[in-house]
Amino acid sequence: MVTLLSTKLSLDEIIGQMLSTVGDSKEQIFEISEKSRKEYESLQKELNEVRENVASVIDKTERTEMQARFARNRLAEVSRHFQDYTNEDVKKAYERANELQVNLAVLEQEEKQLRERRDTIERRLVQLEGTLERAETLVSQVTVVYNFLAGDLKEAGEMIEDAKEKQQFGLKIIEAQEEERKRVAREIHDGPAQMIANVLLRSELVERVKSEQGVDKAMEEIQDLRTMIKSSLGEVRRIIYDLRPMALDDLGLVPTLNKYLSNLEESTNMNVRFTSLGKDDVRLSPNLEVGLFRIVQEAVQNAYKHAAPSDVQVKIEMKRSTVSIVIKDDGKGFDPSAAKDNSFGLMGMRERINALGGELTIDSAPGKGTVIMLHVTLDGSTGQGSDSA
Repeated sequence: MVTLLSTKLSLDEIIGQMLSTVGDSKEQIFEISEKSRKEYESLQKELNEVRENVASVIDKTERTEMQARFARNRLAEVSRHFQDYTNEDVKKAYERANELQVNLAVLEQEEKQLRERRDTIERRLVQLEGTLERAETLVSQVTVVYNFLAGDLKEAGEMIEDAKEKQQFGLKIIEAQEEERKRVAREIHDGPAQMIANVLLRSELVERVKSEQGVDKAMEEIQDLRTMIKSSLGEVRRIIYDLRPMALDDLGLVPTLNKYLSNLEESTNMNVRFTSLGKDDVRLSPNLEVGLFRIVQEAVQNAYKHAAPSDVQVKIEMKRSTVSIVIKDDGKGFDPSAAKDNSFGLMGMRERINALGGELTIDSAPGKGTVIMLHVTLDGSTGQGSDSA
């Protein structure tokens, strides 16, 4: 208890530090965003002024260029008829042409500088737009993180209390997965793999039997091979069915449950009764059908392994808006409130029904059997499918 309390206090301190750091980071990002926004507005204003100046300089340049062309023509005219003009007229024509040429060069240089400044501002504005967009995204993301730390993680104390149980459950799942892989590997090795090897060996003998004992004997060997192949195919299909019932995709939940429970009754000494009420043709989302099938499978397997029942009843009622399932057995029963090493099956069922957004209740007592009830409301979160044709 002391260790749990100290862990909780330590976690609260860590969360407090994280909140402080995330809050400071958010403020810094906001400051960067505001500085960038102010620079963007200032540059946008300057860009408008530069564009106006460029337009004004271009207009001046065009007028000056036209005046310079007239001045050069005037200078050429004076030069050709030098004797008809006074020295003062020649001097004025030359000075006017030179002045306009200098003014034109100055205007062209000014236009070039203004264009370069305009291009620089436009590039900087594009960069600032990217910075502002990234800053807004970061502020949004940091806000989400801050809210998560300030809200959800404050309930971490409650999460710590069942952390050990969750960890054991996770380890149990891994162990169960490994055991399932070993079981499937053993079944394939001892069943289909051995039979296929035997088929291969005997197929090599068919020609020898034909040559030594005749066609009729060879045909008998081929018939035996066909029987073995059919048996092997049946074993493969059974293994595939255990991993993922194909009928679940093709026929739906009710027919698959009916077939599974019938097979279970044939392979055990239990009397298994299955009842379906409501709309059997309603199809659910694939995830929901698989989840409900696995819960029923887990429930009846738990009863078979641990409760030693003689009678198991499974009833499903399907409506357009709800699905209800009841699994009842007359086995030894147990105390649901008592923690047991083998209670991970029940925990797994609860995890599945929580993932489906449904409810699960367990009523049991030692010597009185067990009743498990499932209820799922069909809505957008569960994804009810359309009715099959």
